[in-house]
Amino acid sequence: MNTNPNNENELENDAKTVLNDKVSAEARNTPEVIETEKITDAETPVLPQDTADETVEVEKVKTVSANASSTQDAGMSALAKGAIVIAVILAIGIGLLFWKDKVGAHGEGALTNIGKEEMQILLKDADPMQLKALAESPDGKKKIAENLKQLLAVASAARKEGLARDPNTQQELENIRMVITASIYDQKVNKDNKGAMPQFGLISEAQIKEFWGENEPEPGAFQRTMNTIGIGWITANADKRRHEAEFQKFLDSKLALARESGKFPKDKELGEEEIKQAKDDFAKIKIYEEEAKEKAGELGEDFKREVDLQVKLQQSQFLAGLYADKILKEKVKVNDEDVKKYIAEHPELDPKKKRAQAEQILSRAKAGEDFTKLANEFSQDPGNKNPKGELQGGLYKDVPKGQMVPAFEQTALSLEPGKIADSLVETPYGFHILKLERKGEGKDATGNPAETYDVRHILITTTIKDPTNPMGREMPVADMVKAKLEKEKQKTVLDEIVANNPVVVAEDFEIPQVSEEQMQQMMQQQMMQQQMMQQQMTQPPAPTEDAPKATKPESKK
Repeated sequence: MNTNPNNENELENDAKTVLNDKVSAEARNTPEVIETEKITDAETPVLPQDTADETVEVEKVKTVSANASSTQDAGMSALAKGAIVIAVILAIGIGLLFWKDKVGAHGEGALTNIGKEEMQILLKDADPMQLKALAESPDGKKKIAENLKQLLAVASAARKEGLARDPNTQQELENIRMVITASIYDQKVNKDNKGAMPQFGLISEAQIKEFWGENEPEPGAFQRTMNTIGIGWITANADKRRHEAEFQKFLDSKLALARESGKFPKDKELGEEEIKQAKDDFAKIKIYEEEAKEKAGELGEDFKREVDLQVKLQQSQFLAGLYADKILKEKVKVNDEDVKKYIAEHPELDPKKKRAQAEQILSRAKAGEDFTKLANEFSQDPGNKNPKGELQGGLYKDVPKGQMVPAFEQTALSLEPGKIADSLVETPYGFHILKLERKGEGKDATGNPAETYDVRHILITTTIKDPTNPMGREMPVADMVKAKLEKEKQKTVLDEIVANNPVVVAEDFEIPQVSEEQMQQMMQQQMMQQQMMQQQMTQPPAPTEDAPKATKPESKK
């Protein structure tokens, strides 16, 4: 089970990627933009500590899908992997799209209007497979519009709260503009390679060295004159100094935001190799950003509009993420008292009947009935069957100390072998009747010596399914109630934000037709990327300086 859906290796996703996620999610009927997820694994409700503790709350801004596409050809995702050495540093910027000129003419402020034309611009380069799925989804277009409204409304709320005025945030907003400009320009100059060329692959080492002033030409007459009068330092290497300063601001802002969010340790610094790689990546971004500015006239208005669109949406996503982390988390929190109150008001959730059933079974076990037979007859623990489907009499053998949930383990280890616990043990999964069979030295899962025990138990489960989610797993009542209350609270908060920050998004846009050729190209690109990933995974790690060098054994004479 993934207990960390906030994937820290996928940082600033590009506009195309986010739109692909959006399209894919609509085909799966996933409407919320911001969602408080409760991830739980209650299908096997007993006992290992790592299972029982697997109910993990993750509060996050969700741009329609938590499953970011790993198959995009050229965009911010590839850029992020190359542009910022350490993935967690870039995890600060999530990824969406946004735009400027014909979208309400809001300049650098909040976007409040996305028309039909703008929606079609956003869709023109979307993943063909997901476009096809969107075309087959009756409510897909409406849900995309709803998601964008929520996202942009939250971003507007973030601006109202002053989050965009923080110096590091301002720098990150500028970083987003720089990276997206370079990324879209790269797509344009690389369009004939059909994805075969890696991102920024056309930029040479010589260009990077020139960017950092490593191949400085001989000084001209003006520079020689400045040098003669002793003020040559003012004009010498001016571009190099500017680039160094820009890089430092770029990196500092990302480190500061990553540390603030807890995604990068506050006491950790980047190593020399990491900084060198970051500088190379930054140089590539800046080379193409500056080249795009120089060729603005040639590139035309459509290029400028596309860049502004994607920049604004990416910035909007970033601000919405900040708002969710700094403000929304607190607004949608549900405490234990809220959960208890709800359960008290809904008698059907009260476990009294199941407790009574468990008490009756406990009485029979204490009266001398065969515990193994009682377990096979009454236990609702899925773990009471082996892989062949054979009942196990409730037995867990060689359980290492520390594996089970505390209430279960403490009671079990307080018993003498052969004894049954006097009372029921209640956990979030239900009521347990325990009988200790053995305790002492044994071996853990790795074969090492450890304190272990054998225990039998009968579980009468109190887990339930959310009636609004028939495909969901069973979960403890308190968890289900908490998730329900959080969802309701979240909807209330989001509705309020949307009402206070009106946004208009067109729903009557056309979905681009997907040709068979596009589908084939997409599949080929996916295959190429999978092959590249497999090659990278099979490559041996580079030896470190401290690693002993291999020596050829001397042959015996």
